[in-house]
Amino acid sequence: MHEEQKLAARTQQTGADGVYFGLMSGTSMDGVDGVAVQFRAGEAPRVLADAFVGFADGLRDALFALQQPGENEIEREALAASALAARYAVCCHELLRSANLAPASVRAIGVHGQTVRHRPEKGYTRQINNPALLAEMTQIDVVADFRSRDVAAGGQGAPLVPAFHAQVFGAKDETRVVCNLGGISNITVLPPTRVRAASRGDDGGHAAAADSGAIRGFDCGPANVLLDEWAKRHLRAPFDERGRFAASGTVNQTLLNALLAEPFFEQAPPKSTGRDLFNSEWLDAKLAGFEAVAPADVQATLAALTAVSVAREIERHAPGCRAVYVCGGGARNPELLKALERALDRSGVSGVPVMTTEALGVPAHHVEALAFAWLAMRCVERAAGNLPAVTGAAGERVLGAIYPR
Repeated sequence: MHEEQKLAARTQQTGADGVYFGLMSGTSMDGVDGVAVQFRAGEAPRVLADAFVGFADGLRDALFALQQPGENEIEREALAASALAARYAVCCHELLRSANLAPASVRAIGVHGQTVRHRPEKGYTRQINNPALLAEMTQIDVVADFRSRDVAAGGQGAPLVPAFHAQVFGAKDETRVVCNLGGISNITVLPPTRVRAASRGDDGGHAAAADSGAIRGFDCGPANVLLDEWAKRHLRAPFDERGRFAASGTVNQTLLNALLAEPFFEQAPPKSTGRDLFNSEWLDAKLAGFEAVAPADVQATLAALTAVSVAREIERHAPGCRAVYVCGGGARNPELLKALERALDRSGVSGVPVMTTEALGVPAHHVEALAFAWLAMRCVERAAGNLPAVTGAAGERVLGAIYPR
């Protein structure tokens, strides 16, 4: 039985009914997205409410500072984790109000935490949070620290959302790619469900290549993490609104080639990355010698870097894909979506449409928070949440630690 089939089967067996909250604060560190979602076995998840709670500048500064080694890190991390939990609690109370729910009616909160270090090659990943405080402030069970168990089993601990993508976005007769454009870009390759079934022998053993039914997912490179950094420097704004700054510039091909020379882009999956690699220091080092390039042209080139690095991975790992569905903050950047469509047209998968997951009935800003609500449900039901073929873990594992209310 294939991994994603086991995931679906266990969802049916456990009768995983209930309301869960999912909270996601990503690499962009601008705030937390939250959803209240109803899970019923055999049905699509139903979002009851959503909320966004921004981070104050002081909290964002503290989180950014923890990306690098510094003085008194243990205390600074503890204080930031408690401040973060307080913002998570505000989001949860907004979800309770919007969905007209009592805390006792919510089975659990699935909260990702804020990644400050991701070093699976050294055997650890660090998502700061204070889940005990969150449980105390909400009086709801909290499920947190999803990535560590996968890393302990030899995996990357990321990406974890492909298993959820397979549940909600797969199609019977076509290969689809789900592309998350958060701080970092990642893709999930979803082969046709009929091919996945054939490769498992569910249709009487009709032939399919051994890997043809395998779901794949991995990080591709930087997305908003560098675009936001450059916008802060030159626009004094947290991000490039609708990509207008990038649209005013022209891609510098020589600079783009220099950026694409980063070895990460040629690594084979499983692979994951974050601010440990793609940060302001990386960008400044790559820009050495390109001081004459206008700021708007740099922004246009950074958008092209995201688009080309994603398009190359789609060409390598999903050459037969019929559509690309985008989620994450980058889905609100029309210039970035156009750049991705152009990059695909110039690759070996030309003519592939790019649209947001809204086309599949799920708003782009809901997807990751929904995924962590789903992962919380899997943990509560003691069901596996990872796909070893995606993360490289030794096998399926129940992900997360539970903090009772």
